[in-house]
Amino acid sequence: MAAAAKLDTSSTLQAALDACRRHIGFVILFSACLNLLYLAPSIYMLQVYDRVLASGGVLTLVYLSLVLFATLAVLAFLDGTRQRLLLAMSRRLDRLLAPQVLRAALQREGRQAAGQAHILREFDALRAALSGPPALAAVDAPWAPIYVAVCFLIHPWIGTLALLGGAMLVGLALINQRAMHDALKANEEAAGAMYSLQSGDMIQGDTARALGMQGRLVERQMKARAALNDSLSNAGQSNAFYSASTRFARLILQSAALGLGAFLALRQDISAGGIIAASILCARAFAPLELVVGAWRQFEQGRQAYGILERVLRTQEAQRDFTSLPNPQGALSVEGVTVRSPGGERFLLTNVSFKAEPGDVIGVVGASGAGKTTLLRAISGAATPEAGAVRLDGAKMTDWDSERLGRHVGYLPQEVALFAGTIGQNISRFDSAAGEDADASIVAAAKAAGAHEMILALPRGYDTEIGASGRGLSAGQAQRVALARALYGDPVLLALDEPNAHLDSEGEAALLNAIKDASARGVCSIVVAHRIGFLKLANKLMIVNHGRIEAYGPRDAMLARLSGAAGPRPVAVPNEGSRT
Repeated sequence: MAAAAKLDTSSTLQAALDACRRHIGFVILFSACLNLLYLAPSIYMLQVYDRVLASGGVLTLVYLSLVLFATLAVLAFLDGTRQRLLLAMSRRLDRLLAPQVLRAALQREGRQAAGQAHILREFDALRAALSGPPALAAVDAPWAPIYVAVCFLIHPWIGTLALLGGAMLVGLALINQRAMHDALKANEEAAGAMYSLQSGDMIQGDTARALGMQGRLVERQMKARAALNDSLSNAGQSNAFYSASTRFARLILQSAALGLGAFLALRQDISAGGIIAASILCARAFAPLELVVGAWRQFEQGRQAYGILERVLRTQEAQRDFTSLPNPQGALSVEGVTVRSPGGERFLLTNVSFKAEPGDVIGVVGASGAGKTTLLRAISGAATPEAGAVRLDGAKMTDWDSERLGRHVGYLPQEVALFAGTIGQNISRFDSAAGEDADASIVAAAKAAGAHEMILALPRGYDTEIGASGRGLSAGQAQRVALARALYGDPVLLALDEPNAHLDSEGEAALLNAIKDASARGVCSIVVAHRIGFLKLANKLMIVNHGRIEAYGPRDAMLARLSGAAGPRPVAVPNEGSRT
């Protein structure tokens, strides 16, 4: 927790990596020791050929073998420790960054910054690159020049062969990088599009089965999957070709080092032990470079993931530390609010302004697509206006921390948007910090919504598990649970979008009582509804048309306007088909 709090001050991907400097430092240190110890087999060969065979000293062979055994044991220990350090660094990054990445994935700005990429999958790709073969290749590759230098000590020709071979392998790695960059980028875009399509279709699986659409949806998904497979094939073929080419070049160079060593030994330029040592050293010099080429796909995926996460987390960095404001009383002021559609091609709301006082019950009416849902999204804080401001007790909603503001706002969207979990968890908004008091508040909210008896009739009551979007409940039951969630914690502002759309007469009576009781407590309620029964409860009505407030005032005056020739009759619209 302390590390996470420390990260909040800078809140960047680089800051998280800086917090792992100790892990990285030890990995580099252990890699240095490892690569030095890798020289042991070469030295052992030199001593065996040049000393043991020449002198016939069995005791010398035993001592050399014991030293080699101890050296290789230390090497194995350091190698395992290095792997564990990389995994520990990966877990630390998860603790530091995963909450911010997940928060960004829930916010519109974060999703826009990620584009088609899935944010959490990109984060896992980065962690895999930092703890897998790419990381090992990165820390071992700088030691290749050391092995080349040792080759020069054996003989300049051996060193020249190792230097030219290493340069050739580096050239192959650079060509591989260029060849795979575009292929991997296309692969990420295709994967994001396919998984988004599949996720959306799965949510509507029951509807697809009822309408006989499953075959056509599978066909559509297979087309997206074909595009993904094509991009995977292109990237895989490129990587396979260059990996095979690198392996071929390494084996040729290693054999060439052995042959060159034999030639030099015949000329008496090096000893017989130098033949084997040259081969081993050249192989060790080329091995990290081959590993770089083999791991380049993960390398490139990690690099692209870093860029995506940097953009995504930048949306979190822009958020400031909010000053704690006093609890609001429910005075609402909407000032010149303008909201664009997600694509930005049209306005959903244009210069909307009005005021409401604590205890007001405002009915919002208008034709489908008039902008009522968008108005409630802006009022509740679910959507951020492009221009203008929504104020609660004089403070702009953007001046509130969203977590603290949410405690004072009850929002019931047009789609009830319940989450996978228990009914109690959904009502309490998954507030695990409330402790034992949460149970009493959950029951109180359910009673206020008239849903308590309905919930008790379920198999496990408040502990009944439901699926995403309220699966396992009827539409009316889900709406009553969502109303209880909106009432949880005694909010001072209610924004209810067609809260009676799926309710029977008993449920609607409970809804009217809940709104009446909330108004008596001083709660300001903004409700989109089309049934006359609710309009009689409202003390003010608002007529929305084409993204503007056409009229707003006392209920009786607005009803007279709706029923007269002066205006349309939007109240006759049976339901709200549009989500704008």
